[in-house]
Amino acid sequence: MPEIRRVNLPPALLAHLLDRIKQRQISAEQLGLLAAWLDTHPEVPPGKWFKRFPGMIACGEGELIKTFLLPGQLPEGREL
Repeated sequence: MPEIRRVNLPPALLAHLLDRIKQRQISAEQLGLLAAWLDTHPEVPPGKWFKRFPGMIACGEGELIKTFLLPGQLPEGREL
């Protein structure tokens, strides 16, 4: 299974993720939890997946994080 890519993200994807962080007012604390999780080099399935945090949900597909949702929103894919 692949690990999440943290470098060389497509510019449009990086812009989308930054927009979602701003629009959904995701806190630095939540981003810190995401960074700590990424530091564990988690393996992810090749299809759609999501990881719940107390104040957000990171959603991805394969090696890429694709968006961030708020806890009340419904993610798609396999929960990690």
